[in-house]
Formats: sequence, C-alpha cells, structure tokens
Amino acid sequence: MPENKNDDTGTAVPTGRIGRLLRFGGMASGIAGSVAAGGLRALASGQKPDLAQTLLTPANTARLTDGLSDLRGAALKLGQMLSMDMGLVLPPELTEILARMRKDARHMPPKQLQSVLNTEWGPGWYGRFARFDLRPFAAASIGQVHRARTRDGQDLAIKVQYPGIRASIDSDVDNIATLLRLPGVLPRRLDLSPLLTEAKRQLHTEADYDAEAQNLAMFGRVLHGSDTFALPSLHPALCTRQVLAMTYLDSVPLDSLVNAPQALRDHIAKALIDLVLREIFEFGAMQTDPNLANYRYDPETGRIVLLDFGAVQSIAPDLVADFRTLAQAALDGGTDATRDAMLRMGYFSTETARHHQDLLLRMFMVAMGPVRQHSPFDFGTSDVLEQLRDMGLAIGTDRELAHVPPPATLFVHRKIGGMYMMAAKLRARISLRPMVEGAIGQARS
Repeated sequence: MPENKNDDTGTAVPTGRIGRLLRFGGMASGIAGSVAAGGLRALASGQKPDLAQTLLTPANTARLTDGLSDLRGAALKLGQMLSMDMGLVLPPELTEILARMRKDARHMPPKQLQSVLNTEWGPGWYGRFARFDLRPFAAASIGQVHRARTRDGQDLAIKVQYPGIRASIDSDVDNIATLLRLPGVLPRRLDLSPLLTEAKRQLHTEADYDAEAQNLAMFGRVLHGSDTFALPSLHPALCTRQVLAMTYLDSVPLDSLVNAPQALRDHIAKALIDLVLREIFEFGAMQTDPNLANYRYDPETGRIVLLDFGAVQSIAPDLVADFRTLAQAALDGGTDATRDAMLRMGYFSTETARHHQDLLLRMFMVAMGPVRQHSPFDFGTSDVLEQLRDMGLAIGTDRELAHVPPPATLFVHRKIGGMYMMAAKLRARISLRPMVEGAIGQARS
C-alpha cells in the first residue's frame, strides 16, 4: 500500500454534467435570493436598490468563492485567469472574489484519486512504486500533484487531472458567463465572448497532458544547457492524457527569498523578465500563467525551477511585430505613436470614447515609466503598482467602458503584469531599458 502522509478527506470533484449544473444552479438561486432580500430591505428603508451592492455582498462573495472552488476545472481556472492582471477593468468586489478563488486550491479525496489512477494505470498500480503519497503537495484548478518514488529509486512528481474536467470545460465556461452577465457585475455593453471562446480553447489545451508534455519538451530544448533555469524531465512510462509524470526537483518558493541578499533577488527577477522577453521576441511561444507557484529556486544549484507548461500559447509573427512597435513607441515616449500602437493591438478601438482612450493610454504610460528610465528601477520602493491599481479602480467605476482587447494580447499582457508583481515582491532593482532595447534589436535581426 502506498504511503499516505497527513491525509485528510479532501473534497470530491463533481464529475457529471448534471451534478455540475446543479452546483451552478444552487449558486445562482442562492445569489438571486440574496439580491431580492437586499433589494426589499433597501426599499423598506426608503432607498433605491443598488443592484451591484446587493449582488456583490460578502455573503455572495463567499458563496461564489466556495462553490467555484469546489467545482474546480474551468470554473476555477477561468476565475484564476480573470483575477490576474489581464488588462480587464472589473469591479473591485468581483476582483476580490476572483483573487480569493486563485488562492483557494482544494484536493480530491484518496478514494476518488485511486479511482482515477485505476482507470489510467490499471488496478495494481501500487506495485510500481516504493512510495506514493496520497495527499498531494500541490493542488490547482485542473489537477493535483503527488510525490512518488519508483522501485528503482527515481523521485517523481505525479500530476493527476481531476475526473470529468475535460468534458465539463465548455459547459462550465458557459455557466460562468451566465453568472458574469448578471446585472451589476460587469459593464452592460461589455462583450466577453471572444475572451470566453479563447478561454475554452486554452482550457482544452491545458487539460490535455499530452500537449503539456510536448510543451515541456519544447521549453527543455530551447533552454537546454542553461545555467539559469532548470526544468523537470518527463517519465514517459507513467504519462497518459490525464497523468503527467516528471522528475521531482528539490526547490524552495520564490516567496522564501524576499529577505535574501539584494544581488540574488535582482538576479532572479532579471532572469525571469528576460525569459518573458525571449518568449515574445525569440521563442514565439509563451507560458502565459504568471502564478508565482510556477517559479521556484534551487539553492544547491542556484537555478530557477520552471514548472507547469499547460498554458503555453504561440505568439503570431504579426503580434510579435506589434509588441516590438509598441515597446519602441513607449521607449521613445511618443504619445501619438503609443496611442496608434495600442489601437492597432486592440487595447481600445476606434469606437472607444476619446476620454476612455486617454485613460488607458495614461495607465500604459505609467506602467512603461520603469522601462523608459536609464537608471535601475527599484521595484521595492516604487508606487507604480499602487498608481496603476488606483487608476484601474477609477476606470472600473465607469460602467460605459466596455472594450475587451484581443485574447492573444490579453494573455501576453497577463504574463507581463505577473512578472512585474513578482519583481515588486522581491523588491528587485533592475535596469529594464537595456533589456527591452536588446530584445527589440534581436527581434529585428
């Protein structure tokens, strides 16, 4: 019998379409009842009901967070996607719900895990291992990861997909869209359809562990021989479409380095930002999930450990060219050239009101301030993140701003924003301008 350390019961993942639909229905009916009660209370006190306030109450926040976290899969992953900095302007209450979902990872109980592995590996799979921890050391939206050791002494990380996730992606996204379209959640003219379509596509890719194995192999090739980065290698004999077996790499969270020497923090932040630039301008492919848990550090070798290659997307040459033009315009500080580049990339459209364009342009210029300066930028003392948050919240109160940039642009933007937050957490000091100039020069060659 495999080793079972610190086991707890976990929370079973609803697998059938009807069961998941009932969960969504229960959430929706509970929220609707809460909204009705809140509206009646407002009327009784002589006030006009504020739908946004009655919808996004603390009770409904908890109801949505708990319900979607139990469902996992596309329900939780979409919330995690939207909660990161993707350039979308969302109400602060909804942002809080999505951020809590991103942090809330629950695992399935051992009995459900064993059922999944019986299906994937066949009964008697215990015999392949000297040790298999039933309690995962990591759990996320689509799967959970277990520590294991083979009979010949290989330490592995076994990523197991939650049952029924792949089959539920389209219906889960549609159900989430229904919740988001409740009055008062988003600007009334905001069309999320292109983003939701792209989310379905990416989620289907992420739920295909064969595809993730190919992504891992590709990044292993382009980073082969690196003294800076380490990636796990595949253990093909145990890999299936719902199980990904990889070497286990000893490492520590980047969070643990917040008080490390300044030089080490600078090195890590610079290396990860440089990797983003290489992904855009050299590789033409990007791992678009900036979750800090996907980046760790090996104190023994001094290398940064890269994990989770499910969310890899190709970057079309035209989009690479657009990012190069936008970066050059931002470096030069030209407002008109930057506005033209942002318009071409879809940050806003010709139909977007001029004052809304000005707001988004001002946010972008603030974000590019650290890149324009010639001296090292101190992420630890800067208030740029606070400025951007305040500007975003101010825009978020404008219910008429209803433009969503193209999904491909959003996912790259999300990664860039995540790396900015990573550097701020590490309080890094980096000269960004030479890095961007070098990347643009490489792209032009």
